[in-house]
Amino acid sequence: MRKFAAAFVIVLACSWVLVQAVTAGQKIMAAKVSRAPVIDGDGTDQVWTKAKKIITHDAVADIDITLKAVYIGKNIYFLVRYPDENESRSHKSWTWDKAIELYNQGTEREDVFVFKWNMGSKPVDLTLSSNNLYEADIWYWKATRTDPVGHADDKTHTIYDVHVKSSAELTSKTGTKRYLLRKADAGTAAYKSELLFQFEGYQQPRYTNVMPTGSRADVRAKGEWKKGEWTIEFKRPLKTGNDDDVPFDTKKAYQFGVSRYEIAGRIPNPELSQPLYGSGDIGEDLTLIFAR
Repeated sequence: MRKFAAAFVIVLACSWVLVQAVTAGQKIMAAKVSRAPVIDGDGTDQVWTKAKKIITHDAVADIDITLKAVYIGKNIYFLVRYPDENESRSHKSWTWDKAIELYNQGTEREDVFVFKWNMGSKPVDLTLSSNNLYEADIWYWKATRTDPVGHADDKTHTIYDVHVKSSAELTSKTGTKRYLLRKADAGTAAYKSELLFQFEGYQQPRYTNVMPTGSRADVRAKGEWKKGEWTIEFKRPLKTGNDDDVPFDTKKAYQFGVSRYEIAGRIPNPELSQPLYGSGDIGEDLTLIFAR
């Protein structure tokens, strides 16, 4: 799989400006249920049989992703399944360099999955090549950095027409410059980076896990990899009370998209264990509606 990805990455990089536009989307209905699923990554809870699945295609990863949704009381739940030949649960590990007697950042990248929600009142193009400006609520499950404590990272994506501090430059479909700011929600993350100043082994984990706090802890998530497939379950309050989250009203519809890879606006990097890491994008425009 790695050899294949590395082989085609040069072609993909050259044609990056031709990434597909968002296609007209499907609707996914959140079924109203009488019992909540357990968020354990198993996905066999009987409650999921109450929900109708949809299958959406991730154009960057070139895979089909299966989604289901249910809600009960004050919470909404999602079930995600997608194929993956390898379970990747290490991320940027410290690798000892004998020549300089220091640790360098490793090339391995963790598996991730992203929900991206339109926070505006009108439909927009949620891709990174969008002509319009927008703000999006991001749920970012990370196999190494958030999964061990049963959470997804909670962030926002904002597209500006002027450069702002820490933003990445993008190009819209019409060639206009746009700027992406990726910002963490208020609170603390589910992980922290450890610095190593002396030899402790040729490869050491870079991150340790802690319980997240504040708005950054709004999304629960747990994944399980088995026989070439990831199953990930998500849970979030319909309304978090935080300004940096999309509030769900069961009488309304909500635009979103999903991605197998981190959405960061980067080009593929053949030196990484997952060359497409950081180059994810929305492949299909989806709409969440609620059964009554």
